[in-house]
Amino acid sequence: MAIEVQLPSQLRPFVGGAAKVSVEATSVGGLIEALATQHAGLRDRLLEPSGELRRFVRIFVNEEDIRFLQDEKTALKAGDTVAIVPAIAGG
Repeated sequence: MAIEVQLPSQLRPFVGGAAKVSVEATSVGGLIEALATQHAGLRDRLLEPSGELRRFVRIFVNEEDIRFLQDEKTALKAGDTVAIVPAIAGG
């Protein structure tokens, strides 16, 4: 099923400048893999060399942080919206 993914401006150059893309996935992990496969350069921006999600990348499914759901195992269904957001720190 196609899932809509909202991308921050920092990642848009890797998807031809689009603010949103659609990928086929049934879980967040599958979505990340599909994005990394379809769009060169995204893997390095989203994942550590070990395959773990980078600590400064936050992913939300229907506005809920996946860290409070089932992380990459979070299931996706038709109509879900996924947002990839860079973590912001400051003081």
